[in-house]
Amino acid sequence: MQVWWGAAEVPADLGPTAATLGVFDGVHRGHQVVLAATVNEAETASLTSVAITFDPHPATVHRPESDFTLIASLTDRLERLEASGLDAVLVLPYSLDFAQAGPEQFVREHLVDLLHARTVIVGEDVRFGKDNAGDKDTMAELGRHLGFAVEIIEDIADPETGRRWSSTWVRELLSAGDVAGAARVLGRPHRVRGVVVHGAHRGRALGYPTANLRADDLGVVPADGIYAGWLIRPDHLPDDGTSKRLPAAVSVGTNPTFQGLERTVEAYVLGRTDLDLYDEEVVVELLRRLRGQVTFDGVPALLDQMAQDVATVAQVLDVPAPARPAVPVQP
Repeated sequence: MQVWWGAAEVPADLGPTAATLGVFDGVHRGHQVVLAATVNEAETASLTSVAITFDPHPATVHRPESDFTLIASLTDRLERLEASGLDAVLVLPYSLDFAQAGPEQFVREHLVDLLHARTVIVGEDVRFGKDNAGDKDTMAELGRHLGFAVEIIEDIADPETGRRWSSTWVRELLSAGDVAGAARVLGRPHRVRGVVVHGAHRGRALGYPTANLRADDLGVVPADGIYAGWLIRPDHLPDDGTSKRLPAAVSVGTNPTFQGLERTVEAYVLGRTDLDLYDEEVVVELLRRLRGQVTFDGVPALLDQMAQDVATVAQVLDVPAPARPAVPVQP
C-alpha cells in the first residue's frame, strides 16, 4: 500500500479511483465494512482504491484542552488500513486553516481534482468540510454536480447488543477495562505501541522482569488492572531466536503497593528473564482483564498473587505455565 503524506505526494498520473474518507480511529468493524466496499468497487471497476485520513485527529485541533486520545497510533492505523486491501492512503495534515474549507471546496480539491474519484464510498454518519457542514446528503448532491457516483454504507449494528459499531463505544469499553468487548467491536484485540524504557527494576528484583512503557503516549490505555496479552516485536527486527510474539502478563497502573505515581504499562513475558528490549518499540496486545489494581500488604502477598496471575494468563493464552521464580531478593 502506498502512503502519500500530503496532497503534494499524490502522483500526477494517478488514474481514476474509488475513494473513501475518515479518521478511521481504531479501524473498527464499522470502518472495515466501508473499506471493504471501497476495495470491492475498485476491483470491480478497475480503479485504484484510496482512503483519505487525517493527522492529527480533528478533535485535538479544535479542542486542544481536552484529554482526547486516539484509540491507536497513526502507525497502527496505517497497518490496519493496509490490511483492508487498499491500494493507497492519503494522510492530510489537519489544522485550523485546513478546516476552513467548505464541503464543496474540500470535495472538489481532494476527491475530484486530486484523486479523480469515480466513486466515493462513505458511511451514513460521514461529516466533512467547515463546521462539519457536509453530510451524506451533501456528498450525494456534490456527486451529481461534480460527476462521481456516491455509495452510502448503512450503519451495521453489533449482533449481540444491537448497538452501532463506533470509536466512542470502543473508548467506553476500554475505560471500563473490557478489552474483550473492545475486541468484538474492533474485530481484533486492542493494542498499545511504545518504546520500552527503564523503570524502577522492581519486577526483575522480584523475579518477574517487565518491559515498561510509559502510558502517556500509547493511545487509549485501558483501565488499571492485570491483563492477559501478547508482547509483539516489530516485523522489521531480525529474527534473533527470541520470537516476535510472546505471551505476557500485563500490568496497567501505578504500582500502589510501592506508592507509585506514574501510570505505566508493564509486560512480563512468561518465563523469560533473558530479554533485553530497552529502547525497542514493541506492541502490547490485550486479550482479557483478569482483575483490577490492588494494593498488597507487603511483598510476599504480592508475589503470591503474581504467581496466580501468571498461571491464569498461561491458561487464557493456552501456553505452558512457567515455574514460579525462586525466592528473590526483595527490593
